[in-house]
Amino acid sequence: MVDAKTGERNSRYLWRCRDCKQQYTVRIGTVYEESRIELRHWCYTFWRAATSKKGVSALEIKRHCQISYKSALFLMTRIRFAMAPDVNSPQLAGSVECDETYIGARRPPYPGTGKRGRGTSKTPVFVAVERQGEIRRRIVPDVTAFTLKGAIREEVDRSARIVRDELHSYHGLAAEFAGGHDTVCHGTKEFARGDVHTNTAESTYALLKRSIVGIYHNVSREYLHRYQWHADFLWNNRKLNDGERTVLAIKAAEGKRLMYRHSTAN
Repeated sequence: MVDAKTGERNSRYLWRCRDCKQQYTVRIGTVYEESRIELRHWCYTFWRAATSKKGVSALEIKRHCQISYKSALFLMTRIRFAMAPDVNSPQLAGSVECDETYIGARRPPYPGTGKRGRGTSKTPVFVAVERQGEIRRRIVPDVTAFTLKGAIREEVDRSARIVRDELHSYHGLAAEFAGGHDTVCHGTKEFARGDVHTNTAESTYALLKRSIVGIYHNVSREYLHRYQWHADFLWNNRKLNDGERTVLAIKAAEGKRLMYRHSTAN
């Protein structure tokens, strides 16, 4: 936009809306509004985050862009926020696999047994995956019937078919879903019976866990949801090419302003 006083291009690259006469820039209303980090770093980081199958660490962005670790973490936090799922997304339908897992550091063996367990240091995570469709994943406080059934009712349409393992917390769902309710019994070494399996859901966990082990090394429960958003975005858009996925991530940044003081809670 031309500066009204000097007749030259505005040094701050401001534009003025013809309708409301308000000034704006390309950053307004996005996750990078009022950020002093150059746009070229934002573009590069969006590209790396959208094209790396297992994600990208802030330390890698720091090295590539030659910026501070604090700035790189600032970038990644807001880009993951941009990748967060839309709360108004339609419920899953068709055949939906439901499963749960624990993410976190391994717990020492039980005293005197040598057996490892699902320790309290691990974070329980629930997932529902529509076959040939999208994923809905959430961190849950526990894997009780009340918690898991509540999550399924929120994420899955009543017309769907539920496919799950033998965990007792899922018992009693058959009457609620018109598409049926099938179970695979992992306890008896049964991992698939025709199209009855939870392999799709388990494969999504494998990608998330490998990204944590190989890229991030460790993620606390407090911030796990951000890395989960990132992994779910990549999964839901896995059929797009790298360029299309990058453009989609940049577009998703619109309307998702994240203030610095709120970044620890989102």
